[in-house]
Amino acid sequence: MANERYTRTNQKLFYAGLSLESWGKAEAGQALNAQALIQAEREAALFHLYGALLGLCHEIAGYYRLPNDSAPRAEDLLDPALSGATPAPELAELVELASNRETWLAHLLAAYAELFQPPRAEKKVKVDPRTPLIEAISLDQQEEPPLARETLESWRTELKGLARRFRETLSEW
Repeated sequence: MANERYTRTNQKLFYAGLSLESWGKAEAGQALNAQALIQAEREAALFHLYGALLGLCHEIAGYYRLPNDSAPRAEDLLDPALSGATPAPELAELVELASNRETWLAHLLAAYAELFQPPRAEKKVKVDPRTPLIEAISLDQQEEPPLARETLESWRTELKGLARRFRETLSEW
């Protein structure tokens, strides 16, 4: 039982829940390093949610005995080019969710990919030495806020719901 594919998905969903719980405690606490703890838990939760998605993809691919059933990345299994060649309606649903940029799954995949991007400095125009030292700045341009805990919790709930629904159809009678 412990080597079943679904155990990895369950484990990752559980770990994501632990990270989200710790994140909530960090937000409520008065620790000096609260911002660092929040960022660490945000990244941990995102990492485990991606792992749960990958685990769910492995469950589906293993059930249908797909040739790439142990792909190391979820994107390898969620490739729209491959979805037409597979008999897995569950995988087709995931591909559709991942392909639509407005869905929670597409946002999860984008946020996970962003974890591996280096920090980007704001681009500045070359300064003319004759310009005044006091410079006007625009307050309209705002930095994109980091992911909220509620967002990741909703992604976890969605993923958990998909896993339950898919497992009902994947179970053999």
